[in-house]
Amino acid sequence: MEKRTLLAVVLSIVVISVFYFIQGMTMQSKALEPGTPAEATQAPPPAAVTTALQGGEAAETPSKSAALPDVAEEAPPVEQRVTIETPLVVVALTNAGGDVVSYKLKEHKDKDDFVEMVLPGEKESHAFTIAFGGLNAEPVTSFFYVNTPSEYSVEFYRDFAVSLNGEDGRFRLTKRYDFRPDEYMFELTISLDGGYSVSSLNFSGAAYTLGFGPQIGPKFEKLDQRYDYRQYYTFANGKRKQEKVTENAPALIDARVSWAAIAGKYFTFIAVPDATQYQLAFSAKPEPGLPSPSRFYMIRPPSNSSRTTDTYRFYLGPKNQKALAVYDNGDNSFKLRDMQFIKVLTTSGILAPVEAVLKWLLVIFYHIVPNYGVAIILLTLLVKILMFPLTKKGSESTLRMQALSPKIKEIQDKYKDNPTKMNSEMAELYKKEGYNPLSGCLPLLLQFPLFIAMYNLFNNHFDLRGAMFIPGWIPDLSLPEVVWSFAPFQIPLVGWSDLRLLPFMYLGSQLLYGKVTQTPDQKGNAQMKMMLYVMPIVFFFILYNVPSGLLLYWIMSNLLTMVQQVAINKYIARKKAPAAAVPEPVIAPRRKRKR
Repeated sequence: MEKRTLLAVVLSIVVISVFYFIQGMTMQSKALEPGTPAEATQAPPPAAVTTALQGGEAAETPSKSAALPDVAEEAPPVEQRVTIETPLVVVALTNAGGDVVSYKLKEHKDKDDFVEMVLPGEKESHAFTIAFGGLNAEPVTSFFYVNTPSEYSVEFYRDFAVSLNGEDGRFRLTKRYDFRPDEYMFELTISLDGGYSVSSLNFSGAAYTLGFGPQIGPKFEKLDQRYDYRQYYTFANGKRKQEKVTENAPALIDARVSWAAIAGKYFTFIAVPDATQYQLAFSAKPEPGLPSPSRFYMIRPPSNSSRTTDTYRFYLGPKNQKALAVYDNGDNSFKLRDMQFIKVLTTSGILAPVEAVLKWLLVIFYHIVPNYGVAIILLTLLVKILMFPLTKKGSESTLRMQALSPKIKEIQDKYKDNPTKMNSEMAELYKKEGYNPLSGCLPLLLQFPLFIAMYNLFNNHFDLRGAMFIPGWIPDLSLPEVVWSFAPFQIPLVGWSDLRLLPFMYLGSQLLYGKVTQTPDQKGNAQMKMMLYVMPIVFFFILYNVPSGLLLYWIMSNLLTMVQQVAINKYIARKKAPAAAVPEPVIAPRRKRKR
């Protein structure tokens, strides 16, 4: 908006405010009860207001659309704040627009405070704003009247003046929040009542836009999309769809959905619209002082009636199965069923059943020993025991391949100019020796999906958030541990400002693992040396800032695999010893018969 336009709007507001002040000094003002239409005789001359588009030009008002509304009576003199507290949340609301400015989760900590789910930037955050018009309309910020019907409910209302086809009218906007004592879901009811003075509600092609933002909590330094992220989902017809959102343009959804969500690593925002055909939008429009905002909008289509009431339900809380599952089985105050909110959980895709079993085992170990660090070690130990037969078979196959390597090399040298003959002779050798070349790879391939499922489990399992392993060293298994912080100084190139011990332990265990599992024929192989020594160093830099629970699993896995390999090597050596101890039979020379 140009400076002259901005100045004109400010002066208009000042003039209108002075007019209402003088009018209020000469006549007794009376606040209307919620839901009662305003009388036309009280309506001041409507102000001609236009919407600022992204390009900075004024939007032309369609012939059947009303100019954007303006305040219709004297506003409350000061801002009022309302706090609603339940056993689960503390919500702060303001009558400036009737918005939510803070939404804290009492059962979840973010350092020394509760987790803030309405994350602000440089200025105070305002969530669940109302803007008359479409996606680019400015939210209403004028003061509303406040009513508190109950301990867990609050209502904001005020009247607005509007001009439609040369006729002046007034309507009332009411925003009512209804919270529940033991749920993270609440209800927001938006009512527009024009009585007999407004025949329809159409402001630049929409009745209003309900907006949430600028970001869900908790606080974060950056979103690397691996260990901290924001994902955008819609759910319709039993299927979840991930929406692609960029800073340059919002993602618009015209299809009817059951719900839409902004999901972080551990917390989520889920919007459940009513039966009206809304247009939805996700946006990552920049916000000063806040990295990577995540906004959500519901654009309400125009209403051909003078009255409309829309009811929305919002879930704003932890992204765990226990809290989300109640909206599948009907065990909630809204009597919702089969909502499938658990679809916002991050799983291993087709490996989700494997991850579910691992999570179940992890929880069992935690109940036995109430320490998730110990539970991770016990789960890793159990998995290694179950996988031992496959590991043993793979090691035996590797040693068998070593024994055959001289004969294999002989065939390769002999038929190096005839690949077809070489493959034929190799197949004949394997058949003669009763050896399957895939027997060494198959056990490793079977363990790989299990590794992926465990990796995803330890990186995303909600209960690991805030779970302590060793006091003073690893206070939170969902975060990287810190031995010494030298912030704000950062190491050049890598940008590290904390010294961590677990990554060095991982590097040592990985190098030692490679040394123990190395076979004699690999010692002179340059490619194998790179895999055994260079790759662990590369992964050291990649995994330096990963959650400590994930590194704990990886270190224990390396150590237990080394113990298994040493035991297997000793077993194979003992198995070979008796065969080596049996002397070969000595054939006595035949005596010549005397003639």
